Amino acid sequence: MAVSSYARAFPSFECRSEPDFSGSFPSPNAGVRFSGKANSGSQVHNHGLSSLIYRFPPNFVRQLSIKARRNCSNIGVAQVVAASWSNNDAVPEFDSSASAAVTSIGITADDEVVADCNEDQNVQIKGVKYASFLNSDGSLAIHAGERLGRGIVTDAITTPVVNTSAYFFNKTSDLIDFKEKRRASFEYGRYGNPTTVVLEEKISALEGAESTLLMASGMCASTVLLLALVPAGGHIVTTTDCYRKTRIFIETILPKMGISATVIDPADIGALELALNQKKVDLFFTESPTNPFLRCVDIELVSKLCHEKGALVCIDGTFATPLNQKALALGADLVLHSATKFLGGHNDVLAGCISGPQELVSVIRNLHHILGGALNPNAAYLIIRGMKTLHLRVQQQNSTALRMAEILEAHPKVKHVYYPGLPSHPEYHLAKKQMTGFGGVVSFEVDGDLLTTAKFVDALRIPYIAPSFGGCESIVDQPAVMSYWDLSQSDRAKYGIMDNLVRFSFGVEDFEDVKADVLQALEAI
Repeated sequence: MAVSSYARAFPSFECRSEPDFSGSFPSPNAGVRFSGKANSGSQVHNHGLSSLIYRFPPNFVRQLSIKARRNCSNIGVAQVVAASWSNNDAVPEFDSSASAAVTSIGITADDEVVADCNEDQNVQIKGVKYASFLNSDGSLAIHAGERLGRGIVTDAITTPVVNTSAYFFNKTSDLIDFKEKRRASFEYGRYGNPTTVVLEEKISALEGAESTLLMASGMCASTVLLLALVPAGGHIVTTTDCYRKTRIFIETILPKMGISATVIDPADIGALELALNQKKVDLFFTESPTNPFLRCVDIELVSKLCHEKGALVCIDGTFATPLNQKALALGADLVLHSATKFLGGHNDVLAGCISGPQELVSVIRNLHHILGGALNPNAAYLIIRGMKTLHLRVQQQNSTALRMAEILEAHPKVKHVYYPGLPSHPEYHLAKKQMTGFGGVVSFEVDGDLLTTAKFVDALRIPYIAPSFGGCESIVDQPAVMSYWDLSQSDRAKYGIMDNLVRFSFGVEDFEDVKADVLQALEAI
């Protein structure tokens, strides 16, 4: 059937770009239904939303002719028709030709097309509410933001990559509607992208967050968050054990803006209370578990103490992942991840994300739009793809890491093991309380000096000697060499980085293979 048949049925429709379904905008009555019945007296109003594109359930789109959809540049006639309706204050009355056109594409007079939300499936795009068939984190990691929840109209199972730097407006009135928040769009690539929005919705669903912001790297997310939420002359509290580049930013960059910091042991609640009582603390920022000693912070307790004094709490949960720990549910205001690690999971992409309430994330987003560390949509696609196996990978990595930690702790050539799943860990009971799994990274000290430890690392056959962690491939590094080689041995020791320290990120290889490899490498020293 030719496209001209649709033109007769739905006059003056026009193709237009996709709206940003992740943003906040007034929504029509979720219960309104558009019927294919020829009822010349019925009209449906969109309540003044001149730009809202109603989306249709997959069965409607699938019944549209392939030829018609191709002739509309693969946008889909359903979307084009909906765009026509949304360009007017009222939907044109169906006449007999409209009824004939609808019937001719396989939708009978008894069929109903649901706008925006299929109430029988209990799915809401806004508010990140999903139906009972998405109860588990594993299912959310696969389907959240995509299954019945994607703003991009397509029959494809996988989310399309939208490679564009800008978004057009058909006329000036459309642009004004967008500027005055009556029309949803992105305007410019630095401000958002449909592919990235899918990933943001997926992470929000896993974290139980109102909003998520994606950035170009984990460090980008950390630095923009600190700059956005801590005022000039403000004060933060952080912990002794943390990623070195985060420490460098706090110690060397923030002081230029008059921002000072109190550094405490992750478990020292007394030191936190003292800082909160003596200073006007704006933000408590820490990892949990920390890098590289995997110390754990009592998120529930520190959140309570900080909130009583008006301080915000941000937890970097990269080592935990949203599957092993729900920082927001424990009371934190924000949770941050280097999506480069477990979320992406394949050692092939850089990204960072911040999740939390819309009000706070919007403040960070506004600064992010100025600084410009936007995530490329191709990178967003890789993380979306990676997250579909997140629960499988994390289960395997949790299991392998715990079993290997127990083996390493019992080995005569290992002096000490740092892993929150071991009873010997200082926060073992806390980790059991607030985590459902202990992560895929184990740090340990070899019984020997720097060269002996390097000999052990070099004898390993399975893991790569590399920075980063959380991927399918096992990775090992000697922090004294990989991250602190520019410091003297005595300066490294100030941060607890001894020459014999090893950080081992376990991948998804077979456990017996990894075990045999580690044991043979220990025998080589």
